[in-house]
Amino acid sequence: MVRLYAILATVVLAVGLGAIWLLTLGGRSDDQFAQCRSGQIAGGSAAIGGPFELVNGKGETVTDKDVITEPTLVYFGYTFCPDVCPFDMSRNVEAVDILAERGQSVTPLFISIDPDRDTPEVMEDYAFNMGGKTIALTGSPEQVKAASQAYKTYYKAHDKSDEFYLVDHSTFTYLMSPEHGFLEFFNRDDTAEQMADKVGCFLDQL
Repeated sequence: MVRLYAILATVVLAVGLGAIWLLTLGGRSDDQFAQCRSGQIAGGSAAIGGPFELVNGKGETVTDKDVITEPTLVYFGYTFCPDVCPFDMSRNVEAVDILAERGQSVTPLFISIDPDRDTPEVMEDYAFNMGGKTIALTGSPEQVKAASQAYKTYYKAHDKSDEFYLVDHSTFTYLMSPEHGFLEFFNRDDTAEQMADKVGCFLDQL
């Protein structure tokens, strides 16, 4: 009887290990980007991104398909942000510049979550000052909210009766591809060099 239990336990263990292998290595074998991924998003990668309509610096309505035409680093922030946004976007642009030196093309995209102050004219100046290929978009409050919800980002403005009000917001940068959608996310601890290396890994698999 003891031997029978031992055999059964061995079989159960083997089945369990096989299931774990299928869920980890085996289940990921069809993921062409598996070697590049470092994190997971709750709900899966399909939960990040989606269609949006926003307004560019020329006052033209554009869609996600108009602006995400190549691998793109998407960031939600606002131009009046005193410290976080300038640092994050400057780092994103630097990462794009590093990739350009390596012969790889990526677009830095900034989406404002402060449409009251970030008019199309402000967005045009912001993109120019950031330099390179930077695209900066704004929109109506409804358009901005829809885009934010598609990317699962958070923002909340302080009392707008103060002209210098701040806006609390999430600070992730998302790597998006027109063919594959969401690929990876980056947080504030990632340096431009680290981002360039990781983005380059994904680009090598495209």
